[in-house]
Amino acid sequence: MALSEFEIKKCEKEIEDFMKLRRPPAHIRNKLDLGYRIDGQSVEIFEIRPQWRDPSKNMETPVAKATFVKTQGCWKVFWQRADLKWHGYEPAPKVKSFKDFLKIVAEDKHACFFG
Repeated sequence: MALSEFEIKKCEKEIEDFMKLRRPPAHIRNKLDLGYRIDGQSVEIFEIRPQWRDPSKNMETPVAKATFVKTQGCWKVFWQRADLKWHGYEPAPKVKSFKDFLKIVAEDKHACFFG
């Protein structure tokens, strides 16, 4: 089941605040930037960079993902390993709020999200 309109707006506001703090300076955003997408009940954060073979095209590299589990009232936290699959973030596989997810990603204590 997808997030409600209210939940989407709340997530958008919180992630926009996160992006204001984490995005690179405006003058280098054509070389490196952060983006996000909300799809169903998941929110994914990714880096945007030019492709090295064709700099006129951009590529997205996943950073972190959170999926809301309505039945449990929590967000599952994921990071993408070298096998290009999403794995539960073991120090905190579930959090109570989307804001808690963003705090974990911002702190990145184990260098799982931003390396």
